[in-house]
Amino acid sequence: MRPGREQAGQDSNAAKAKETARVEKTDGVPPHSLDAEKAVLRAMLSSTDAVAEIVEVLHEADFYRPAHGLIYTTILDLYARKQTHDQVAVAAELAKQEQLEQAGGSDYLNTVASGLAGRSATWLKQAERVQALAVLRRTKEAAVHIEDLATGGGEDDIDRIVDTAQAEIFAATARGRTGLPPSYALGDIMEGLLDELDAGGQTGLPTGFTDLDSLTGGLHPGQLIVIAARPAMGKTTFALDLLRAASIKHGFPAALFTLELERLDISRRILSAEARVALHHMRAGTLADDDWTRLARRMPDVSAAPLFIQDTAYRTFTDLRAHCRRLHAQRDLRLIAVDALHLLNYGTRQLGSRYEEISEVSRCLKLLAKELQIPVIAISTLNRAAEQRVDKKPMLNDLRDSGALEDNADVVILIHREDAYERDSPRAGEADLIVAKHRDGPTATITIAFQGHYPRFVDMAQT
Repeated sequence: MRPGREQAGQDSNAAKAKETARVEKTDGVPPHSLDAEKAVLRAMLSSTDAVAEIVEVLHEADFYRPAHGLIYTTILDLYARKQTHDQVAVAAELAKQEQLEQAGGSDYLNTVASGLAGRSATWLKQAERVQALAVLRRTKEAAVHIEDLATGGGEDDIDRIVDTAQAEIFAATARGRTGLPPSYALGDIMEGLLDELDAGGQTGLPTGFTDLDSLTGGLHPGQLIVIAARPAMGKTTFALDLLRAASIKHGFPAALFTLELERLDISRRILSAEARVALHHMRAGTLADDDWTRLARRMPDVSAAPLFIQDTAYRTFTDLRAHCRRLHAQRDLRLIAVDALHLLNYGTRQLGSRYEEISEVSRCLKLLAKELQIPVIAISTLNRAAEQRVDKKPMLNDLRDSGALEDNADVVILIHREDAYERDSPRAGEADLIVAKHRDGPTATITIAFQGHYPRFVDMAQT
């Protein structure tokens, strides 16, 4: 074919594709492709490999025609039971469930199944098209709802509208997160619980501290963990220890959102702790040859760790929440830490008091942990009440600005070091992790070692 005719053919194909897309969206009809949906189902009816690959891409709600979604779930049900899932078996199963007519009947199933299933690349391409069109439909629906909210809302509703808009766009564009959240029968939950108990119980992300892991089982999805202390006790250092254990040691994606320090300061602290090179030597640039050797030895593992640092000065908590959602969607985060709670403002409108503001921020952090199904660490500064006591030990009611922070937290860890008040203390170099609240278990005081020159906390056995 001559270049001119080849170009003309390409232009013709492009024009047909545009026309197809245009037709699908005219007259208020949501974007969809019945041909792509049929191609996906045809592949699943004829190939077990197709089912295994397509189930990773599509959800029942991604299908525009309800009958196709019904056929899809029936195929998956038969596949999960390791039974035949061709059109005859699917028709029989639908008839058994009295849903065959809802799926279009046997003749329609035969029509869907007729033709070539194609190869893996073909059916995956069609599945991705079905998914993309579903995202467009959901985004369009979300946009309509957001417009309605904005039209009917006032200035006092801006925080609620912004949060709802972000959540709806996130839900609409996140692949595989479609429809309303399901309800679960207690019997089904119990079956999973027994499996968990049989496997040795639920374990969360390891903290890097043996006694703390024994007490809490690690950091669990949906938990809000508050780390609190007076200034210079090591709150940020301890939070970085938890992040290092999750990300550098175990390879779990984690993120630190900090308003206290800049990213270079955080990176310097992490490398100092990992390489056991004195932080003040790194800051002053007075590194010995042994220091360079230690840094070179640990640098590859530290650099390769999926740990993300965001040091932007967020205008509001709403901005922070949006960034958490986006980074979680992009990186599949398993742990988030926020440093520090007392520096956050809630939103664009002023609440009645700082007490109310911290209450709302802590409540929303807990909801964010549940939404993303990951543990969220919040760093908080205690008030001065502990310093008025003889032993200086912090208590739960020393939490600054809001009793609601205690209510919303699943775990509260208070950090105390005697040598911060008495340099000649016989407990110099020791720190107490006072687990003052533990929603799912007992409280306790755990003694660990503080190595401030690195900076890090470690188990006593590692000193």
